[in-house]
Amino acid sequence: MSETEGNGAAAQPPQVKMQVLGQFIRDMSFENILVRKGVQGEMTPDITVQVALDARKRQPDHQYEVITKFTISSKNKGDETQLFLMELEYGGVFHVENVPEEQLHPFLLIECPRMLFPFVRRIVSDVTRDGGFPPLNLEPVDFVALYRQEIARRAAEQQAQAAPAN
Repeated sequence: MSETEGNGAAAQPPQVKMQVLGQFIRDMSFENILVRKGVQGEMTPDITVQVALDARKRQPDHQYEVITKFTISSKNKGDETQLFLMELEYGGVFHVENVPEEQLHPFLLIECPRMLFPFVRRIVSDVTRDGGFPPLNLEPVDFVALYRQEIARRAAEQQAQAAPAN
């Protein structure tokens, strides 16, 4: 039989399957530096969020572990006094099938973190609230832009290593 079925429609590639098998906190810390140091006065928080991603193949076929690493720092805008520091590594185990090999890496580092992000946002909000601060609701993360930045950074790093030293 040819590429087309009897009805004239082109044969469809197999549909991508993704299933979240489990989610977990791999590591988490929250330091309320404001209380520990006894800082007084008016505070205007300046919050920075750094995100790193990692993915690896697991032993069963089609299973992957994806880790999102968030480092959230809050400093006072006036004097740069550290208010709090939170580090969270949140992971998921995914069953992924029918993704072409050349698209698997971006799929794991874009689509899988998108699935985990609402849970990360909730944990950050709860922990900052329970730590004595207003709940911090993280802005959505553009995982496509994050992926592209990492690819560009790696390419620049490889180019720098390949360039002869003067």
